[in-house]
Amino acid sequence: MFFATPAFAQTTAAGGAAGAPGMLIQILPFAAIFVLFYFLMIRPQQQRMKQHQALIQAVKRGDTVVLNSGVIGKVTKVDEGEVAVDIAPSVNVKVVKSMISDVRTRGEPAPANDAKK
Repeated sequence: MFFATPAFAQTTAAGGAAGAPGMLIQILPFAAIFVLFYFLMIRPQQQRMKQHQALIQAVKRGDTVVLNSGVIGKVTKVDEGEVAVDIAPSVNVKVVKSMISDVRTRGEPAPANDAKK
């Protein structure tokens, strides 16, 4: 008394051509997730990288920069891959250009720290 029955492979009359739409339906959710992932994650990151590269390439002497560490200083010398930043009177630091997180222009007004009455 065996309860197991032999399993037979099922084929269609077209010889497997009907399996293509079924395979497409299985792959479609993965493709949709990839497209969604591209537009929500990859593309915005690439745009931010391009903006940051343009910002770094436009650094010139006299600009006020913010470094990744949070240090704010004034650019005194620009080389190909490095920038000399004056962070205090007579304290110059050489910084790799990619460590610049923000460039503040010369004409940007500084916010007031005290409230005058």
